[in-house]
Amino acid sequence: MIKFSCLIVDDEPAAHFVLQNYIERIDKLDLAGSCYNVTDAINFLHQQPVDLIFLDINMPELTGFDLLRTLRHPPKVILTTAYSEFALESYEYGALDYLLKPIAFSRFLKSIDRFVETQPQEKVEQVNSITSENTFLHLKVDSGIIKINLDDILYTQSMGNYVKVFTSSQSYLATITTIELEKRLPSPRFVRVHKSYIVAVDKIEKYNSQTITIADAQLPVGITYRRELAEILK
Repeated sequence: MIKFSCLIVDDEPAAHFVLQNYIERIDKLDLAGSCYNVTDAINFLHQQPVDLIFLDINMPELTGFDLLRTLRHPPKVILTTAYSEFALESYEYGALDYLLKPIAFSRFLKSIDRFVETQPQEKVEQVNSITSENTFLHLKVDSGIIKINLDDILYTQSMGNYVKVFTSSQSYLATITTIELEKRLPSPRFVRVHKSYIVAVDKIEKYNSQTITIADAQLPVGITYRRELAEILK
């Protein structure tokens, strides 16, 4: 499967956890490797080129800037740091963006959009055509990151900053909002039918203008969503 390959270079395990989680939530990205110092990153890149590096600046022995000075033809770089004073210097090294820790997911998405805009249109189209066929969804739950087959999802229910995902075998409480989840579920395979509910269209057993029935569960249909749902179910 073709995606944009990424490398994380950071000496903090917590930073790896956050970035790995964010990368897994973007269909276009693939985490090729994780390095905790510049020397390991150089060795990795000699063996396996990548499209994008998430690079910390302050690391023991060698800094992120040292890595950029070493590489003759570096890939695109998004700098990740807790220190704002390096911002001006970062652009002298051709950094694509500069993310201050703690990194918000919304800010991360803007960086990825900026990165994609720099890529050749042919590759963007190729990546988009492949990733649109993804069959799995990665979600963060209490136990960590889980992988759910899209075919198993029946519907989801909003619970504030969490979403309960109901599958054919069990349910999961995921750390995500319904708005974020809606963006990650392929349309028209999944459709919003209420401010609190997203349903798998092929799992709908009964339908009227007021309710939907899926696996013996009766879900409400919001007034603002009725016309779109009716069009899909024609």
